[in-house]
Amino acid sequence: MNTTKPGDMGVKPVRRRNLPHWEIDGSTYFITFRTRDLELTPEIRRLVLEACRHFEGVRYRLWSAVVMPDHVHLLLTPRRDKKGQWYALSRILHSLKSFSAKQINELLKRRGAVWQDESYDRIMRDEAECLEKWEYIRNNPVKRGLCSRPEEWEGWYECGGPGSSQGMSSQDREGG
Repeated sequence: MNTTKPGDMGVKPVRRRNLPHWEIDGSTYFITFRTRDLELTPEIRRLVLEACRHFEGVRYRLWSAVVMPDHVHLLLTPRRDKKGQWYALSRILHSLKSFSAKQINELLKRRGAVWQDESYDRIMRDEAECLEKWEYIRNNPVKRGLCSRPEEWEGWYECGGPGSSQGMSSQDREGG
């Protein structure tokens, strides 16, 4: 009989809002969150991208990101804090969404929610799935006809590209 509990292996079932969310220590996640009845202008997309990159290398390793007119996609791996604990995905997203919402509201001289409460996250199971989501993020603005190359999109970032010298190392996969 196996007496090991999921939390003993770094697996944490977390339920926020309506969707179930799973966190596994050291995992890479594909994340999507949407605006709440707000179209993001080029200036705001740049602002949101800066917010996404703010804790890059500190709380998480940001592999790729795209800020679209009505949603954001991220591919990231949480890191460990100074106490050796993994940064929780909920903490990362709360910080990112809260900070960027305050900046957006200030810029637009408005009040109210910017982001939908719920977000979608998926644990990447292997390198092939990671690369598939990387390409999806990269080509999202091109597929929507917003630009002809990802590099032209003001709300796009990647850490150096799959297979580059800045790609994912075993230390990054382990959150070190």
